[in-house]
Order: sequence, then C-alpha cells, then structure tokens
Amino acid sequence: MSNGASDHIELATLGHRIRHFRTQRGLTLDDLGGIVGVAGSQLSLIENGKREPKLTLLQRIAEGVGASVTDLLSLEPPNRRAALEIALDRAQQRDTFRRLGLPPVRASKGLSDEAIETILGLHEELQRRDREANATPEEARRANTELRLRMRELDNYLPDIEKLAEDQLAAAGHTRGALTHRTVSLMAQRLGFELIYVNDLPPSTRSITDLENGRIYLPPASIPGGHGLRSMALQAMAHLLLEHQPPTSYADFLQQRLEINYFAACCLIPETAGTAFLREAKADRNLAVEDFRDAFGVTHEAASMRMTNLMTRHLDMRLHFLRVGGSGQIERVYENDGLPLPQDVTGAVEGQIVCRRFSARQAFEQQNRTTEHYQYTDTSAGTFWCATQTGTTENGEFSITVGVPFDDARFWRGRETPMRAQSTCPAEACCRRPDPEVADKWAGRAWPSARVHTHIFSPLPRGSFPGVSESDVLDFLEKHSG
Repeated sequence: MSNGASDHIELATLGHRIRHFRTQRGLTLDDLGGIVGVAGSQLSLIENGKREPKLTLLQRIAEGVGASVTDLLSLEPPNRRAALEIALDRAQQRDTFRRLGLPPVRASKGLSDEAIETILGLHEELQRRDREANATPEEARRANTELRLRMRELDNYLPDIEKLAEDQLAAAGHTRGALTHRTVSLMAQRLGFELIYVNDLPPSTRSITDLENGRIYLPPASIPGGHGLRSMALQAMAHLLLEHQPPTSYADFLQQRLEINYFAACCLIPETAGTAFLREAKADRNLAVEDFRDAFGVTHEAASMRMTNLMTRHLDMRLHFLRVGGSGQIERVYENDGLPLPQDVTGAVEGQIVCRRFSARQAFEQQNRTTEHYQYTDTSAGTFWCATQTGTTENGEFSITVGVPFDDARFWRGRETPMRAQSTCPAEACCRRPDPEVADKWAGRAWPSARVHTHIFSPLPRGSFPGVSESDVLDFLEKHSG
C-alpha cells in the first residue's frame, strides 16, 4: 500500500471491493470482524476508505470473504454504484469544490445512482469553468508584470529553448542565412505536420493545429511580406515541441505565449549566427538594428527584441526595448539597463504613457521616417542613447526603440547624433503639466469630449485559450477535417 495524494482514491476503491466481496458472502461487518479478529467498527473505517489495513489484516480479510489479496487491491471499482461513489468522493476532494464552503454529499443507500450522476455533472461543469483561463484586468497585469520581472532576472535568455531551436534547425538542414518558408515546412514535416494556408481561419486565431490529422492551418501565403507566416508556423510547432498543455491560468497562458515567441525568434535568428553577427558589429563599433534585421530577413521589431535575448548574455551589454503606440502608450517593453519607466500601482508598465521627451515619442515628429531617429536622453537614472524606427499598422502608428546607457553608445551606429533631450518624468512638470501661461489663458474656455475606450469595461475573454472562440475553432476543424 502506497502513500501520497492518490491514496485516498485507492483506499476508497479497496474499501468498496472489500464491501462487495463481503456482501456477496452475506456477511455483516461484525460477522467478518469475528472471522478476522477485529471490531466491526474498524472494518467500517477500512471499507469507507478512512483507514489503511496492514498487509496481514488484508490477507485475513481476503480469506474471510473468499477472495485473493490481488482481487482486493485491483484499481477497478467492483460495480457501477461503487464507481459512482468513488467519482463523487474524488470530485468533492477538489479545491474547486472545497472553496465553495459547502458540505459534501454523503453517498448513502437512499441516494440513487441518477442523483449521483446529476451531482457529478454539476461538478464537471464547475471544473470546466474553473479551468477556463479567465482573469480580471488587475490579475492579468500582475501576471504580466511578474513574468517581465522574472525574464529581466534571466537577462531575457532561455538556454533550453535556444538549444532546442538550434537542434531543430540542424535536423532540417538549415546552416546559414535567412530561414526560408521551405525549411519551416521541412521542420513541420519532421514533426509529422503539414502546413496548410487557408482563407477562413476564425478571426480570434492566428493559427490552428489539428493534432488528429497532423495539420497546421495558417493564413494565406500571399499576405504582404510573408515574414509573419514563418513565425506563426514556428510558434505552432513550439507548442508541440515544448509539450504544452491547455493553460490552467492566465499566468500559464502568458508563459506559454512567451515561450513560443522565444522559440520562433531563436529559429529566425539562431543563437550561434546571431551572436557572431553582433560581436563582429560591436568590434567594428557599428551595431545597428537595421543591419541585424536585414541579415536574417525579419521585421525591425523581431530583430530589436532578439537583441535583448543575446546582447546581455553574450556581449555583456545591458539595453532596453520599447514598442510605443501613437498616443504614447507602452505596448511592449523590456529593460535591464535601468531606464526609468512609468508604472501603475501594481508595477505594470504596459499601457502607461511614456515621457514625451523620449526618443520613442520624439520620432513621431520627424519628417523623414524611413531612417532611424537617434537621440541621447538625460534622465534621473543617467543618460541613455536610443535608436527609434516608426511604423504603421491598421491600428495606428507605433515606434520601436532599442537603447543603451551612455557608455555603450560608442558601439552603435548613430552615436554622433546631436539630438539631445532631458526627461525628469515621473515629475509632473516634465511633460504632463501644461505651461502655466497657456493653462491660465484657456482656463474655463475649453471642454474636450473624451474618446472612451470600450475595452476598459470588458473582462478578459473566457476560455481555455483567452480570446479564442472555441465554437469557431471546432466549426473550422469540422469543415476541414474531411
């Protein structure tokens, strides 16, 4: 007899089997107790799964009911009623039920099988709802902040995934240069999957993996550039390679998303080749995101973010990365160089408005946006040099910034820039408080109508995969499974 979390269920099954064989022989608890030499009350505790019998007693019980010890220790419930009672007992041991503070239902003789089945159905629904990765905005921000801080402690570097990616690339025959769509397809084939491009993916999904039929469905291959398709396919494969299970919390969902994004980045810019490129550029004092981007055929954002994975670990250079929206809101961030960033009361940075003096916002005011905007910014934490590139999506403008402390600017192209700004944020007088004279002039003479962002009233999407419509996904798979 073993000890551990599963013992309660094993003991319950044992107790039911003893009762089954005892009643088959027409013995009462006291009858059997007289045969084996213990009180009937002690046998009752064993039959109810509340006490574990010693092996010698179990052998005497087996002889008394005309069965073998192996018969009694079988993990199979002896009949349907026993299976229902064991399932009920198991369901009432879950934290999901215990948190409700309700008394457990006793499976007495008067409780019918149908009633137990109904109760079990309610427990399963309760469990299903509990599995849904649903979180309040506050919980989501806290989970995201915890993940960001944890990655900062790791210098944004995950060696196991780096190695996994290089092994997969080597097995597919990729040795150098930009990763091609063909190589990505070969990587999928090695896992037993085919990449299929379709026009009718559900709007809430980027890809769908059909585990049953070995298919990974992606958007049409003709989308502009096609860079994102390689990444989407690699992310889908990462779920398989990393043996992800359906997320059980929003934090789990965020961790999985980070890991699949990381794997895709490692494949598009392999650690060995990417580090060699950056080391050579640093030696030449000619580090530049645009060169790194073009060498591996990725987006400016992907190249910038990949620098945060490799440069601290391999080049001993701390840095920061910012993706900022057209209104100044931080959409994505990483820093381990001490850049002062705005935070809310939970410590979250995403969604906060970055200083107007930062390069990330100054770049929006430049006439020529085809080249990077370089700038030095004096802050309360020191002076930082930054390179910023702007872009536009259907959701509006954004900027991508990579920056380093002043002393490391000497390794970067654009270090000669005369552009310099001073930021005293979070001091209100820096960029948030209007000029006193202008404020006095317009006091009481204007009334702006605020644009309400309806998403602030909405809870985070429910479901095992937040934001994904399960019914749409299943309808899609049914349609394409033929």
